[in-house]
Amino acid sequence: MIKRALLLAAIAAAPLAAQTHPAEQVAEERLKGDVETLVGFGTRHTLSVQDNPERGIGAAVDWGLAEFKRIGAKCGGCLEVLPVGEVVPADGRRIPADTLIRNAVAIQRGTERPNEVVIVQGHIDSRVSDVMDAVLDAPGANDDGSGTALVLEAARVLSGTKYPTTIIYALLSGEEQGLYGGRILADWAEAQGFTVKAVLNNDIVGNSCGKDGYCEPKVVRVFSEGPRADLTDALRAAQTRFGGENDTPSRNLSRWVAGLAEKHAGEMQVRQIWRTDRMGRGGDQVPFLQKGYPAIRFSVGVEDYDHQHQDLRTEDGVFYGDTIDEMDFAYLAGVTKLNVRALDALARAPMPPALTIDGAVKTYTDLTWTPVDGAHDYIIFSRETFEPFWHLSNAISGTLQNGGKVTSHSEGDKPDGMIAVFENGLFKIRLVGVRADDSLFGVASCVGDLVCSPVSSAVPGGAFEPVGKE
Repeated sequence: MIKRALLLAAIAAAPLAAQTHPAEQVAEERLKGDVETLVGFGTRHTLSVQDNPERGIGAAVDWGLAEFKRIGAKCGGCLEVLPVGEVVPADGRRIPADTLIRNAVAIQRGTERPNEVVIVQGHIDSRVSDVMDAVLDAPGANDDGSGTALVLEAARVLSGTKYPTTIIYALLSGEEQGLYGGRILADWAEAQGFTVKAVLNNDIVGNSCGKDGYCEPKVVRVFSEGPRADLTDALRAAQTRFGGENDTPSRNLSRWVAGLAEKHAGEMQVRQIWRTDRMGRGGDQVPFLQKGYPAIRFSVGVEDYDHQHQDLRTEDGVFYGDTIDEMDFAYLAGVTKLNVRALDALARAPMPPALTIDGAVKTYTDLTWTPVDGAHDYIIFSRETFEPFWHLSNAISGTLQNGGKVTSHSEGDKPDGMIAVFENGLFKIRLVGVRADDSLFGVASCVGDLVCSPVSSAVPGGAFEPVGKE
């Protein structure tokens, strides 16, 4: 039976309708205080001194570790704090000699699925005009003191809550020298055997106006990859036949974050940028993408190029340099709140399912997936192939034999009905009257009060896991 979809309002109301959301605890003053502390280290260049207690990258990372420990002490030791690093050999490029690169990491273990992790990160190192200059003052207030402060504030407001999924807070070094901290953390996550649900990379998230005076005080850009970085030749060939070039896990994570922001109209909104990063540039989300982990980058709506990667100086009456007085802390607080909302929801939600689809030369579409740990319900979405976003219009509901509920939202083709069964350990859904040629399909996993995962697309490479695990 087809009926109008009222489910969207229910999803928008979740979670914690009767409680103060952790995002409301974000404090602009604490964010500013953290950036002031970071600027006070003079330079945080990756090649700067490691053993000075007041200046350089060593002092900055030590402070980050100590701050995580202080936060953890307030919640009864809920954070496991550790440096995750290695000695990186000289690369003949931006690492002239063997260099110790340390990340400050705090782990908030999940109570039900501790191996399933969500990572929020920013890089703690800084630079001036010459990427190899480790001596000059490099305040790095916005790039990336802003992301570092965001991660610390997220730990403060979320660490008092228990979540089914693990949250990892990370302050990364070596970004400006070649994304080394991100690579080290991605390697470490893989070595731990973690299932990485999402990586939220925050890099330059603390200003609202560009050098030309154009301002976007309520918009943050979210970058997501198109074709997967870990594509194989076989998967690329499969996508040619079945689609999937706009349905990577990271792209669906970006759509999900944008939808989350829309539920809070007066707060920070998302402008999705459908490329891996800014033109010709990169960030610490890239090493995770290369391993097949869903990862996105948050960055300001409009960049101010006079106040990033610059020596401190004044030329022709124009000041250059990444200093704290060029920042907008109300803007940083807004981006922090959005990250906190996303982390809270992702840490509650189950993993998105891994789907298979069969609809070739048929007047119906079959979707199949294995039950997801922690999921109680599932929502099936579809959209026409040329449309960018998942839409909710008409709905069909069905109850599976194991008691779970499946709801189908269809755009384009209007289904005549849904046959939903659970057999041989699989959910098997037939959308009667829906021709797979004309639409794309996806499924979100939900739990409790309709806390739902991002949509997983039923395309080759659509699963929220590395390609080798599909």
